Order: sequence, then structure tokens, then C-alpha cells
Amino acid sequence: MGAKITYAVTAAVLVVYFVLVGSRGVMLIQSGTLLTVTFGVAVLILPVIGIWFLWKNTEFVKKANRLAAELDAEGGLPVDELKRTPAGRIDRDSADEVFARRKAETEDAPDDWRSWFRLAVAYHDARDTPRARKAMQHAIALHDGKPVRA
Repeated sequence: MGAKITYAVTAAVLVVYFVLVGSRGVMLIQSGTLLTVTFGVAVLILPVIGIWFLWKNTEFVKKANRLAAELDAEGGLPVDELKRTPAGRIDRDSADEVFARRKAETEDAPDDWRSWFRLAVAYHDARDTPRARKAMQHAIALHDGKPVRA
């Protein structure tokens, strides 16, 4: 729940920032000189890119949460079997061991979105966020019946 609140607050702050930046871009355009119009258009591009990025991330999170809820209803969510350091951090060797099992499971069932979901969790636990995101995108595409890029 804390992650959802943090995400919502961050998203709200970004939206306020986009509105402020956008208003400055409009003011520059309204000035009417070639230089200010050019800068105004350039300034307006930043909030557009930011809104697109925020939208895509929000959609990704919603889809991943939908898969997690479905997997939870089936009783297929991965069990947290990781060893932790005294400070509470995940032990690297433990994460690598679980990752190896999840990778083998995914290689045995490459068309099963459930195995890709569990692989994404294992990548995340092993602190490999880019691969975790790609594996989750793969799971989402398989679940939704969309073409999957290799």
C-alpha cells in the first residue's frame, strides 16, 4: 500500500509540474517573437513527453497488478523463500538460486505468462530491474494474446 501512495503522490507532483511548465511554454508563445515562440514550443514538448511516460508507466503497473491478482486467485504467486541479511536486504546468493529455478521454469514453458511473471519477480529480487520489466512486459503480452517480440 505504501508503494501505491508513493506512486500516486509522485504522479500528482509530476502533473502539477507539467501544468506549471506548460503554462510557461504558453506564455513564451504568447510573447510572439521568433525566439520566444521557439522556446515556448520546446518547453511544451517536455510536459508532453512526461505525460506520455507517466501514462505508459501507469498502464504497465495496472496490467502487472491485474496479472498479480489473477495469479494470486489461482494460488500461483511466487512464495518469498529468499534469505535476508540482518538489515533485511535480500541475500544475493539466495536471489540467484531462486532466479535459476525461475529461469528453468520459463525455459520449460516459454508460452506461459505465469512463468514469465514469476521470472520477472526473480529478476526484480536479483536487482535487475530492466530485465524484470522486460519479463513482465512479456508476461503481459502473453496474457493478453498479443504478439511477443523475442
